[in-house]
Amino acid sequence: MALTMLITRDVEDRYRGFLSSAMLELAPGVYASPHLSTRAREQIWSVVSDWHAQLGNGSITLVYPDRKADGGLIVQSVGTPTREIVRLDGTLLTKRVNP
Repeated sequence: MALTMLITRDVEDRYRGFLSSAMLELAPGVYASPHLSTRAREQIWSVVSDWHAQLGNGSITLVYPDRKADGGLIVQSVGTPTREIVRLDGTLLTKRVNP
């Protein structure tokens, strides 16, 4: 278990209450947990991504380490603009994905 971060932007207040119950809110819309289990992380992502599918406002990005992933990070996001991590000449960059 390593540091997990979740960032919200322009979402309803329900996210803040839910996320604050499981993670530390470092700044408005920025949540972190140094010891979040895989199961807890997956459950949190399931809830917030389901809410986003229903409500459709703002964006949510989840970042956590994974040794097998390119650059050692997994980035999941919903909302616009969707982003993905890409490697370019050995450097990790964030790429906006247009629908």
